[in-house]
Amino acid sequence: MTQAPQTLSVERVDRTEWITFRRAGQMNAMSMHMLREMTTALEAAVADDGVRAIVLTGSGRAFCAGADLKEVAGAKHEPGDPDLLDLVEHTFGLMRHGPKPVVAAVNGLAMAGGLEMVMACDLVFAAESAQFGDAHSNFGVFPGAGGAAILPRRIGLTRAKYLLFSGKNVSAQQMMDWGLVNEVVADDTLREAVQAVTDTLSDKSPAVLRRMKTVANRSLDVDEAAALAEEMLHLRAHMRSWDMREGLTAFIEKRKPKFRGY
Repeated sequence: MTQAPQTLSVERVDRTEWITFRRAGQMNAMSMHMLREMTTALEAAVADDGVRAIVLTGSGRAFCAGADLKEVAGAKHEPGDPDLLDLVEHTFGLMRHGPKPVVAAVNGLAMAGGLEMVMACDLVFAAESAQFGDAHSNFGVFPGAGGAAILPRRIGLTRAKYLLFSGKNVSAQQMMDWGLVNEVVADDTLREAVQAVTDTLSDKSPAVLRRMKTVANRSLDVDEAAALAEEMLHLRAHMRSWDMREGLTAFIEKRKPKFRGY
């Protein structure tokens, strides 16, 4: 049986796991095989205590151009087998709800499912030449991973509707102005800039970042009082952690803390 070619590569740089999509000829469009490989890579990174941050980036001209529409059009599934949407839901869920920071290093086009993948990340850095668009309407396809449901929360309702309805792309700078992108950098410095950020994250308490991510994500779905109550519950639990005790001890002793993540 012929083994399917790898659709991505995984590289460890210090305590950052770089996951790079390697379907440049298909603009890194998501196939079912690619999503399975993403799941494997993400689960391995989450389980490895040596990994403190995860970065997703693309090769060639695109970050990710969305789902592989040729595969979608010809898809045939046996009853009970997961389809592309099942794989997308699971993989993006690992990114959204996983315990470690996930950073998008957007090197080129991020369209349709690629834009939805960006929105599933915690932080977004983009090369100056990168472009973002929903693009589903261009092909008569309805979004299923946040295009209509999450994009309005990220950039505002009327801006989101413009991208959804028109199918047009906007620049990285425009997306930063609209609030989706954290920083835009020169094309040839994207990797260096993102690595510098993840090196900083790697020095933080994994337990703190994990709890911050959980509470911040949930705060969008509850009222202020409920969000504050959950924050207090996490603080009370965190006050019994090794990391908080170590952080305070290091402050008093004027040294760099050595966090363990619990």
